Amino acid sequence: MGWFTRNTQQTLPWKQLTSEEEMDHAIAQSHEKPVVFFKHSTRCSISSMALNGFESGWDHHENAALYFLDLLQYPSVSGQMAEKLNVRHESPQVIVLKNGKVVHHSSHNGIQAGTVKKAVQKG
Repeated sequence: MGWFTRNTQQTLPWKQLTSEEEMDHAIAQSHEKPVVFFKHSTRCSISSMALNGFESGWDHHENAALYFLDLLQYPSVSGQMAEKLNVRHESPQVIVLKNGKVVHHSSHNGIQAGTVKKAVQKG
């Protein structure tokens, strides 16, 4: 597999985010455990590299719910997310929520699994 190709077998237990209702459920879930949103453009090589890097650096045992948003299929959900969470839309982008609030967000080459883990674990 090359740098820019997407592994068809997902390595993490992503939940596909396809609607505003699912997003609202995920935001509510962040009161029970951290939620990580990964916004991905399937046509963008930078987004593919960020996703592959995140997946290879993420521990399966982290106590977080992982949500994957395909920006090409569900662009309106991304717009609603930006508005609701008051975080400017970028692609690729990771947003971490705890108790309904954004505790971390990063984009492009700034997406690092280790940094996201720290945000998830931070008390």
